[in-house]
Amino acid sequence: MAFFERASPALKHILLQLYSADKPFAVEHHLHEFGSLQYHIQSYASEPHHAYLSVSTPLLSTGSSILCELPSSTMETVTRICPEVVEIVDPPRIGYQLTLKLNFAKIPRKKDAAKIITEISSVHTVILSSQLRELLKNVNDQEITQGTYKPIKLVYHQWEPFYVVKQPEKLTAVFPIRIKEDSDVVIAKAFFQELVEVGSSGRFAKAPACYWSAIPPAELRGESMQDLSTNGGFVSFEIMARHVEGKKLEKTVWNLLNFNALVKYHVKCTKGFVQRRMRSRLDSLVEALQHTNMKEDEDEHIGKVKGRTRVKKVMRFMRCKVVMRRWNLKKQIKRIRSRIRIHGFGKFQRRWLKLPSFSSVMRYQKLEKS
Repeated sequence: MAFFERASPALKHILLQLYSADKPFAVEHHLHEFGSLQYHIQSYASEPHHAYLSVSTPLLSTGSSILCELPSSTMETVTRICPEVVEIVDPPRIGYQLTLKLNFAKIPRKKDAAKIITEISSVHTVILSSQLRELLKNVNDQEITQGTYKPIKLVYHQWEPFYVVKQPEKLTAVFPIRIKEDSDVVIAKAFFQELVEVGSSGRFAKAPACYWSAIPPAELRGESMQDLSTNGGFVSFEIMARHVEGKKLEKTVWNLLNFNALVKYHVKCTKGFVQRRMRSRLDSLVEALQHTNMKEDEDEHIGKVKGRTRVKKVMRFMRCKVVMRRWNLKKQIKRIRSRIRIHGFGKFQRRWLKLPSFSSVMRYQKLEKS
């Protein structure tokens, strides 16, 4: 989330290195950050206490006009960051909109040095907040039509414009949400609903009120269909006077300009979290299956080692059964085990070896049931 901070972390790190260096040295850095933001930092050995900072940023503009240069009011705001340290170089470096000459000798060697360098590193935020402030000041009562205030279309990123509606007591910022992948739309809508629920709780009563709608709000009535065709709905924030007082203005403007980036960041992190959980779950299931297979292989190996003779006996017994059924050996074995028969001996036995029959003295009489 480095690009959501007001001060650029990379720019701050380089300026602190130049400031705390014991010996002057020549250096040149090119930084490219989120939102087509570019920095160029250069120092010379011949100028030990100076460094040059050039800034190139997409300027905040309305839908009808596109700005190429910084207005004079923005220049004045930049010089007020630290008048003794910051000096605007005219003309700026080729390819950049603003070049600042930094005098490190005027920065106190105390804890305030880090604070001043942090303010210089947030020059991008100062430029955008001053632009938005000037745009809102230029809105006059002539833009009121039929009792409603005409929305101002602001373009910071080319494909992500948003609208600001200025009213007497509040300022409404409306963001049309466009998401490329359909699977990300579900995550984004869940995030918006959760954001509305959390914002409506008493714990965040001082924060700007947040609303989400699948259809364009009433403030955007009359705008072109091309700008209102979205798949993620519309998110609105109601900004009161207390949200833009003093130094809160820069923070509020920075949060509004990076809201679309915050949504994309949340969707990306959510998808990554879900994928990590799925991978960990899959790994645990694969590990459990591998553990089960290894256990079964060990049991089978132990059974082969311990029951080798038993298996052979069973196989032999099964082979005996198959042979006996196929060749009908059971009847043949019975015949072998029976008595020896001689041809014609039965006739001889009935004629010459006939036993006499005796009549029994004792007779039995069958009793009938009464």
